Amino acid sequence: MTQMKNVCGALLLWALCSLPALAACQWPEWDHFREHYISEEGRVIDPADGRRITTSEGQSYGLFFALVNDDRETFARLLDWTERQLARGDLTGFLPSWLWGEREDGSWGVLDENSAADSDLWIAYNLLEAGRLWDNHSYSAIGTLLLRRIAREEVATLPGLGPVLLPGAKGYEGEGRWTLNPSYLPPQLLARFASLKGPWAEMRTLLPRLLRESAPRGFSPDWVDWQAGEGWQTTAGKGPQGSYDAIRVYLWLGMLSDKDPAKGALVAHFAPMQARIAELGAVPERVDSQTGLSQGQGPSGFSAALLPLSQGQPTLETLREQVKRQGVRRDAYYGSVLTLFGAGWDQGRYRFAEDGTLQPRWSESCQTD
Repeated sequence: MTQMKNVCGALLLWALCSLPALAACQWPEWDHFREHYISEEGRVIDPADGRRITTSEGQSYGLFFALVNDDRETFARLLDWTERQLARGDLTGFLPSWLWGEREDGSWGVLDENSAADSDLWIAYNLLEAGRLWDNHSYSAIGTLLLRRIAREEVATLPGLGPVLLPGAKGYEGEGRWTLNPSYLPPQLLARFASLKGPWAEMRTLLPRLLRESAPRGFSPDWVDWQAGEGWQTTAGKGPQGSYDAIRVYLWLGMLSDKDPAKGALVAHFAPMQARIAELGAVPERVDSQTGLSQGQGPSGFSAALLPLSQGQPTLETLREQVKRQGVRRDAYYGSVLTLFGAGWDQGRYRFAEDGTLQPRWSESCQTD
């Protein structure tokens, strides 16, 4: 009987000690996103659009979150749908089309064949990291070939600036003027690619200059033009506003490894955003990147996006409370992905190393056979 009590006591102790680890492995926000936004066939649906669209952006983010959560089955489904429906069945041969949904005649398919370069970068990154973390040589090979295609079709060398990522394969250059989106260039992704063949190391070196000069007052614009001989110009039809695109500049910067040599200076440059959050008690929805004037208060996804950059700041707990109150909604795709990125990082579910490699918080208790 005594021996039985000892065994039961040992088992109980093991179970109690395992609870924190098991709880850490669960990611309720990812479970909610997977349930409400990802279809059985593997496409991320934006329900706010009547066409029930899917974008290459949504697919790329879904792949990343699946990798962070060691969700190999969902990763495989997302990748399969992306390749079949957006890349003509071959991610090594074609860049993914950025928009898919219901057409006017009621059929379903690609709505815009142009690419979205940031999504392409994320897909390549996810494949390379899935190959490394899961020891899957097929993923590594596809990611490498996709990255080479991105370099050929979506990277341009601008006079007076250097190699940069254009937002897509078509429509962003003409007559000595190029349109760029600063949020399309996560510095940790360029760090990951820097050791590979291509323009990536030079692009990584150039990025801090691009981010600083395009945001003269410490607030990033959504879009900005580079004109040969003239430098930075406001994008026609877009203006100097920073909002739903630019919010990701602060998100990527906050998640950048503290060991990255460019982080300190960039954090200091974008300090005006922290000051504005402290002043408003919330993240502004829109900021004029040329004047620094702001309008409105951003949704909870904006608060989540600023969590990494707000570590150690007085505003951190306020932002956390705003995210906690709102949570992950079933009808707000973009806010949900910002929450998964920012709150997931804040919860310690993943980090990026100095070389850009992903460091997910996996443990043996998280693994499944």
